[in-house]
Amino acid sequence: MKSPRTLLSSESDAATVEVVRNYLVSAANEMQRTLVRTAYNTIVYEILDFGLSMYDNEFNLLADSPGLALFLGSNDYSVRNTVEYMGAENLDPGDVVMVNWPYRSSSHTLDVCLFAPVFHADDLIGYVASRAHWLDMGAKDAGYTLDSTDVHQEGILFPGTKVYKRGEPDEEILELIRYNSRIPDKVVGDLNAQIAALNTGKTRLQELYGRYGPETAKACFQQVFAHGERAAREAVADLPNGSWKAVDHADNDGLTEDPVRIGIEVTVDGEDLTLDFGPSADQTDGPMNIPIGRTQAVAKFCTKTLATPLEPANEGHFAPLTVEAPEGSLYHAIYPAPTFTQWSSTLAVEVVYKALAQAIPERLAASSGGDLCSIMLYGESPETGQKFVEANNEGVGRGATADHDGANGVMHIAQTNVRNIPIEVLENKAPIEFDQVTLRQDSGGAGEYRGGLGIRRDYRFTHPSGALSIIKKTQTEGYGLKGGDPGAKNVVVLQGGDDKEFMDRVTVYADNEHLYPDVTGQRHVGMMRGQFEPGEVISNRSGGGGGYGDPFDRDPETVRQDVRDGYVSRAAAREEYGVVLTEDDEIAEQATESLRA
Repeated sequence: MKSPRTLLSSESDAATVEVVRNYLVSAANEMQRTLVRTAYNTIVYEILDFGLSMYDNEFNLLADSPGLALFLGSNDYSVRNTVEYMGAENLDPGDVVMVNWPYRSSSHTLDVCLFAPVFHADDLIGYVASRAHWLDMGAKDAGYTLDSTDVHQEGILFPGTKVYKRGEPDEEILELIRYNSRIPDKVVGDLNAQIAALNTGKTRLQELYGRYGPETAKACFQQVFAHGERAAREAVADLPNGSWKAVDHADNDGLTEDPVRIGIEVTVDGEDLTLDFGPSADQTDGPMNIPIGRTQAVAKFCTKTLATPLEPANEGHFAPLTVEAPEGSLYHAIYPAPTFTQWSSTLAVEVVYKALAQAIPERLAASSGGDLCSIMLYGESPETGQKFVEANNEGVGRGATADHDGANGVMHIAQTNVRNIPIEVLENKAPIEFDQVTLRQDSGGAGEYRGGLGIRRDYRFTHPSGALSIIKKTQTEGYGLKGGDPGAKNVVVLQGGDDKEFMDRVTVYADNEHLYPDVTGQRHVGMMRGQFEPGEVISNRSGGGGGYGDPFDRDPETVRQDVRDGYVSRAAAREEYGVVLTEDDEIAEQATESLRA
């Protein structure tokens, strides 16, 4: 995958280029504000499960506004390939195109991409795109599809369909969407919000052309791309040359108990960076497969964080990158492979870093908790009788680095800028109460620098409801660096009444009881779906980050402070860090020196 473009010979002055560059970034951010203010669902306006992008007429990225970072690279592939499918000559001013066919849209069926062509004086000058997670598109199950075997079980498919034609809505298409959703009003509400965001982007790009004219605007774009490419290539050139491999595993594909291999080979050759996903598993029977556009998005995300993390994204930043993934493999799914549970893309980000940590450990963090740890609730509201679907991602511990501890309870790095839902909002939207939301003591991996702590969040049901957990890394550990320990694993703990009656209502896709043999009266799982009664509890416990460096090199006073803060137990201070504390939490100097020796 390369980024083709032809540089123009004309150049604009540096001040104009910088004004245009910042104008584009501001326009993309204005698209985001429009979407957030008009969206119907918490997953959009609270979690920020969306991605907004602007392109020139050759599909080069001008600017974006990230919510969910992996959506942005997915937009790149989706817009280009959908226009190729439809034909640019068939696009008119006022058109809005909808695509959710995974192999073209680069995501699962609920991550719906809408885009619009932008015209100036009858000339096609670019495209604006808005992708957001819709709550229901008529898949075989409500909320989320965890065990599909075919893409046609995952909802109604749109290959590239005009929902607006020359500025007018196609009511027949909108009715088709309504009648294929369990919550049509909310779905169409979010569709309208996305179109409002597109209109904002179109207006701003047209104003830019009107102010500067096509020649100056295009010249500025090319200079922005050229600068981005220079910065990215210089950063890649600073990396050591070589190839490095890494492997991790997802719990399973939703149908079997077999772990799914995630294998990556990263190669740096001068100014060029290649990410090869070929060492991964073949395409799975269950919905863990990733379309190639989403795989490219993973690679772009990793490239951006390594090379130009502090600059707003543009097409030039991805010029050094080549992505390889054989057709029919986990990371290049082909029709009709199921693609709904796309956690493979999230887990792949950490495997890329794991490979590169062999070359540049001083620049990278140890692994995080490694998952999104999402709980989804669905059913009928006891107050209104209307159907609801609510989801919440959980923060994980971040990995430690060569000079600081990992952060506690933050969104996974692949969820850049995504948030979780405030307790007050979620308790108002679904019939649940939260017994506790706390940091998990001892969940951060030990090291000279400690991994960040995961979160424990207990959902108590107040009305019969359905719930599921979307989590794919509960059976394998993350990794520490330079002698640091991995953090605690992710786990979902089910607390109900009579065990048999309770578990008859729950389908467990990843049973983890063997990992917790000393705990009784609870059921430890990974991914699951069930019906829950009032008083029953789902305890979602996210993983901790890995440590960096030998734990016995950690300053004893820092360990003592961790104990006082509740991050580390007194037992773990002794066993993992070799620090012995007295009953009043003072350091027992002689005992500590003896133990560390």
